[in-house]
Amino acid sequence: MDFYVILGLERTATIADIKRAYRRLARRYHPDINPGDRMAETQFREIAEAYETLSDPERRRRYDALGVVQVATEAGTFGFEGFDFSVATSGSSAPTFGDLFADVLQSHGRWREEGAPERGADLHQTLTLPFEAAMRGGEHLVTVTRQEHCRTCRGVGRLDTSESRCMPCQGSGAVRSMRGHMVFAKPCEHCGGTGRVRQTRCVTCGGQKVEMRTESVNVLIPAGLEDGTRIRMGGLGHAGRNGGEHGDLYVVVHVTPHPLFRREGDDLHLTLPIAIHEAALGAKIEIPSLEGTTRLRVPPGTQSGQRFRLRDRGVPAGPDGRRGDLVIEARLVLPKLLDERSKELLREFGRINNEDVRKGLGK
Repeated sequence: MDFYVILGLERTATIADIKRAYRRLARRYHPDINPGDRMAETQFREIAEAYETLSDPERRRRYDALGVVQVATEAGTFGFEGFDFSVATSGSSAPTFGDLFADVLQSHGRWREEGAPERGADLHQTLTLPFEAAMRGGEHLVTVTRQEHCRTCRGVGRLDTSESRCMPCQGSGAVRSMRGHMVFAKPCEHCGGTGRVRQTRCVTCGGQKVEMRTESVNVLIPAGLEDGTRIRMGGLGHAGRNGGEHGDLYVVVHVTPHPLFRREGDDLHLTLPIAIHEAALGAKIEIPSLEGTTRLRVPPGTQSGQRFRLRDRGVPAGPDGRRGDLVIEARLVLPKLLDERSKELLREFGRINNEDVRKGLGK
């Protein structure tokens, strides 16, 4: 047997290369790591013999020249050179069994729980509506992109194939991890510890079990919805893994302001410009509302800022069955004096009606 081949080295390898190769192979084939595995034990003895020969300059020179090994007079020790197993066995610093094997046990626990059902994540979307559409309510479409179960593998993440050796663990069914200089084995997650695989990763989802899909969803908007309202749609979020339930879809509705109406609770407020003669003499004025136009009777002597309330003409009835009112606030608008005739009429009006409008103000 060729010691260089056993250690996977070229004949020009340095002492450092030899030590690194030995430590790497010893961690893999040490009898303590592979209890009861006679093949691993044999391989380990060959690795140790190769290391003992090539790490000694004189024995390596003789081996390179003659291709033979000098038999050692003393029994060699296998596998412990380069490894530090010295730990405290008593006192507060002594490690417990759980300390030494914490990484292995935790990793194994995670592997066992990997197949547990997981609820899908919630999905959040926004919807912007004109003021009138929010007042009317009804169904509106939103486009969402979410995770759904992969159609190719039906959410499994793998596809059936002919049986083959597991590559991550090289068919051993276990993978090894190191804590300090100690090496521990745990079941291979790829094959479940069997060393053989009968499935391959789904090419569509890459083994993730889900794929992204975009679709339109109908959102039912109740009449009179307020700006910033959040609507929950159960089961329309991301798909859960391993049979877990879907998450929810939350739609936040933004309502654009209306150029005329201002909402306060369930009431709508409207500022109504009124000419002086309409305020003084009274008038019937057409005003806008959610249902179109309606007529408002302005009584004689109406003052600027005076309010009128039209019952049940505000925000449509909600779950409580109550509908708001339409509140109109009068705002007097002065006329533009374009000629002397208009000015003279106003002067005459002032002389006839010479009431002191500032009566009662302090001096």
